[in-house]
Order: sequence, then C-alpha cells, then structure tokens
Amino acid sequence: MAEPENDPIDDKPMPLLEHLIELRTRLIWAMASFAVCFAVSYYFSERVYYFLALPLAEVLRESGGHDPKLIYTQLYEAFFTRIKVAFFGGAFMAFPVIAAQLWLFVAPGLYRSEKKALLPFLAATPVLFFLGASLAYFFVIPMAWRFFAGFQTQTGGGGVPIELLPKVGEYLDLVMRMIFAFGLTFQLPVGLTLLAKVGITSSAALRRHRRYAIVGMFVAAAIMAPPDIPSQIMLAVPLIALYEISIIAAKYVEPKPQED
Repeated sequence: MAEPENDPIDDKPMPLLEHLIELRTRLIWAMASFAVCFAVSYYFSERVYYFLALPLAEVLRESGGHDPKLIYTQLYEAFFTRIKVAFFGGAFMAFPVIAAQLWLFVAPGLYRSEKKALLPFLAATPVLFFLGASLAYFFVIPMAWRFFAGFQTQTGGGGVPIELLPKVGEYLDLVMRMIFAFGLTFQLPVGLTLLAKVGITSSAALRRHRRYAIVGMFVAAAIMAPPDIPSQIMLAVPLIALYEISIIAAKYVEPKPQED
C-alpha cells in the first residue's frame, strides 16, 4: 500500500454520532429506492410473471400440445405470488442504487489506491450476476423443465393420463431461487480476487486447492440446481471456469513479495 502522504484518504474526522447519522441516511436512501422499485414491479408484476413463466409455457406446449396453465389451490396464494414477484423485480432494479449507497458510505474511509482497486470489482459484480441469471433463465431452466415434463403421459396407469399442473407459487419460488442462486455463484471471481488482493489467499493457494474446489462446486451445483444431472453439470462447469479465471485474476492483483 502506498504511504499515506502519497495516497491520501478523502475523509475527514467525524464523531461516532455523525457516522451513525450518515449510515442512517444511506439506509433510508437504499430502503426508499427499494420501496419505489417494489411499487413499480408490483404494478408490472403480471408482465414479470409472464416472463418467468414463459420457459415452462414453451416446454408444456412442446410436450403436451395444449395451452399451459399454472394453478393455485389457496385463496391468498395468487396475491402473495404477486408480492414475491414484485420483491424479485424490486431487488433487481434497486441493486445499483443500494450498491451505490454502500459505496458512498465506505469510500470516504479508503485510500485513493484502494478506491481504484475496488471500482473494477464493483463494475464486475452486476455484470457477472446478470450472466449467471441469464444462464439459468435461457439454458438451465428450459432444459430442466423438459426433463420433468417428459414424465407426462397421455395414457397413464389404467388409461388415466398423467398431466403436469404446477402451482404458481411453488413454480415461481423455484424459478426465482434458481436465478438468484446462479447470479450469486457467478460472484466467485469477485470474492476470490478480493481475498487475494488483501492477502488472505493467493493464486498459488487456489491452484493447490483446485481439486477440492471442483468437488465443492459439484456439491454446490447438486444443492442449487434441479435434481437432474444435466442442469447440475451446466452450473458446475461454468463455476469451474470462473475458478480458473479467479486464479489468473488473483495472480494479477495479489501483493508482490518485497525485494530486499
């Protein structure tokens, strides 16, 4: 790290009360932005619902040849499903504002070099999250739904057809959980590179523990992805690739040994 006189902190001394007031202000802005985004998402929740249900609708049309539908069996289920959809959309929309408020609270206490080091990670975080969510929505979810829809039969046991009639609440819970899970797991390079930047780990340590990391990634994929093998592989393989990218990034940012 550079010397303080050559790498100044742009902060000024503040008593504890002023720090708490600043924290409260940032929290208010973050909560207000989420509230506004939540309201907008609730207004457009029907469109968000159609967007999330589209992969299943396409699969059901391909497999059954009939108009797909989602059902609900409790009076309040449809209403609370709209609330969940609005929460999902609000979290996505408000994330940049919340991240900006966090940065505005933390940045004054950082050296200038530390700010320059952290800004690329802040920029990469939403991009990687979007890539992970897109992988889940466009590739993993349709493949998983085709696998599960394949168990439908026109003439089931005793001539009774077996038809898939998913509940709207359970379906959207599963879709939103998968999208968030894939988005969060794609933050792996950011987390590992930050750890290397502060000296907690290193590229050599990451290479040394590669085999254990690969096993852990397949375990994580088995937990987060649907229980079919192709979906789990489609999550584990990108994670392994991101781990290799993390090793390269860690080697670039890790502290260099001091020369005598």
